[in-house]
Amino acid sequence: MKSKFLLIYSWFVRSTLFFLPDIPLVSRFRGWLYGLGMRRCGKNLIVQHDAILRDLQNLEFGSNIRIANHAFIMGSGRVEIGDCAIIGPHSLIVAGNHTLGNGSYRNGKCMPGVIRIKAGAWVGGNCTVAAGAVLPEMSVLGANSMLNKPFDTPKGIYAGVPAKLIKTIG
Repeated sequence: MKSKFLLIYSWFVRSTLFFLPDIPLVSRFRGWLYGLGMRRCGKNLIVQHDAILRDLQNLEFGSNIRIANHAFIMGSGRVEIGDCAIIGPHSLIVAGNHTLGNGSYRNGKCMPGVIRIKAGAWVGGNCTVAAGAVLPEMSVLGANSMLNKPFDTPKGIYAGVPAKLIKTIG
C-alpha cells in the first residue's frame, strides 16, 4: 500500500511543480518534497522539473545531490547515491532486472538489485546504470556509457558499453 501511495505522491510532486522554472529555490523545494517519501534523504537535493523518481521507498540519497533534466531513477531494488553526486541529463538508473516467465520477459518477475553511486561521483549524460552497479567515490561515468557491475578502484574515469576503467584519477 505504501508503494502505491508513494507512486501517486511522486506523480503529484512532478505534476504540480513541472511548469515552475528550474531556479535553485524551486529545484530544492522539489527535492525536499521527493525526500519526504524516500528511505533516507540528506539536505539540498536538487531535482530538475522533468526528472522522474519512482519507488521512493527504495531510494537512499546523501546531501548536496543534483539530478539533471530528463533523468529517470527507478528504485525497483535499492538505489544509494552518496553526498555531492551528480546525475547527468537523460540518464537512466534502474535497480531491477526482468526474468523470463511464461515465454516472455514481460511476464517474468522483477529481480530487485542494488545500485551504489558513491560520494562525489558524476554520472554523465545519457548513461544507463543497471542493478549491481557500483561507481566508486569521486569517479566519473562518461557520457553514453552503461555501468552494470561493481568497481572497487578508487577515483577513476569509466566509460563504454559496458563501462570499464579508462583512467585512474589522483
